[in-house]
Amino acid sequence: MAKFAVFFSYTPQTWDQMLTKPGDRSAAVRDLVSSAGGTLESLYFMLGDRDGFLVIDVPEPDGAAALAIATNSTGAFSTMETRALIEPGDLPSVLEKAARARETYRAPGE
Repeated sequence: MAKFAVFFSYTPQTWDQMLTKPGDRSAAVRDLVSSAGGTLESLYFMLGDRDGFLVIDVPEPDGAAALAIATNSTGAFSTMETRALIEPGDLPSVLEKAARARETYRAPGE
């Protein structure tokens, strides 16, 4: 499974709808992620430049892309950013690949 963090902000219209009819969004998000074969690890709302974030596990990266496209198409969000997460135990392998890639990289003008 691939793990992703998704940071989001609602539109003012979405906040208006939520104020009119408050509710726990966890079930809706869990159902959405499940539709792509994934699981919802956590969902938090927060203060600052984003309204909240969630952490999901999906079988393939294209599942995260599909979820982002589906939710963005609703117009309920003003911002949505999806970030792939790297487990601490996977970082050494990523760094080894990066070191090999750096050896073959040629900067512009070289």
